[in-house]
Amino acid sequence: MPRTLAVGLDGSPESLAAADWAAREALLRRLPLRLVSASEWQAPVHAPLGGLDVPPLPSDLPQAAARRLLDAARAHLADRHPGLRVEAEDLPGPPVPALLKAAEDSELLVLGSRGLGKVVGYLLGSVSLAVLAASERPVVLVRTAAAGGRDRPADHPADARPDATGAHDVVLGLDLDRPDDAVIGFAFDAASRRAAGLRVVHGRALPPYYYGGELMPGLDDELAGQARRDLREVLRPWQERFPAVEVSTQITIGSAGSPLVHASHDAALVVVGRRIRRAAVGAHIGPVTQALLHHAAAPVAVVPHD
Repeated sequence: MPRTLAVGLDGSPESLAAADWAAREALLRRLPLRLVSASEWQAPVHAPLGGLDVPPLPSDLPQAAARRLLDAARAHLADRHPGLRVEAEDLPGPPVPALLKAAEDSELLVLGSRGLGKVVGYLLGSVSLAVLAASERPVVLVRTAAAGGRDRPADHPADARPDATGAHDVVLGLDLDRPDDAVIGFAFDAASRRAAGLRVVHGRALPPYYYGGELMPGLDDELAGQARRDLREVLRPWQERFPAVEVSTQITIGSAGSPLVHASHDAALVVVGRRIRRAAVGAHIGPVTQALLHHAAAPVAVVPHD
């Protein structure tokens, strides 16, 4: 199958915002955009009422609605992005396996996300989390507030280097205990395509014997200094590979969740990793990613790795 970028649609404002973001990302990557919708549903069980059986709704209604949604979205995106090749497909089967198959066949899967724990549409609740937790391809979650036109191809005539404040940089949450090339490479590539800077945020875990700054003065500085040295070693080959990407680093003692959420407010994209657990049962996305999915203002890319 040719390389594509897929986006899941369910008709919610969040999924339509995700489609707009995915269209710009497809242009950045010079890939065709594939719109997908999983229309299979579980018809409600109708109990006899007053001795009469209530017939179920026609089974072709969801497929027809999905087709109208896909056709309308395809026309909208083709009109907004004349140079973008847009495909559309109503996927067979329940939403989770259908979207996982779409992710498997694509370079990237984009889904809508409301954040703050509100659930509207099948992409925003248990389905989106199940897809995110099981996918072995990168998944980007996009909220409506984060769907503005921040991202343009680097050779776009109106494109300019982000200003010195770092606004609209790509932000990478990096785990130095298990740094993975897939996650780091994704972030550098995203920054390079946007002609943007890369901000690397690392949360240095506290040692078990830590009792606070008053009892162990200077320990925070020691941990931060070691983390900066580790970051330089990990990032050096990537900076050599992407010399045009300006890199800045932020060390925080403790969890990186809050600093990443804060950084998302002026970021083009936040990138984090997720360790693949093929034998595990249930969703495993980690506390930092959970915090971002609930509170990030920018799109969040979750990159799975071994």
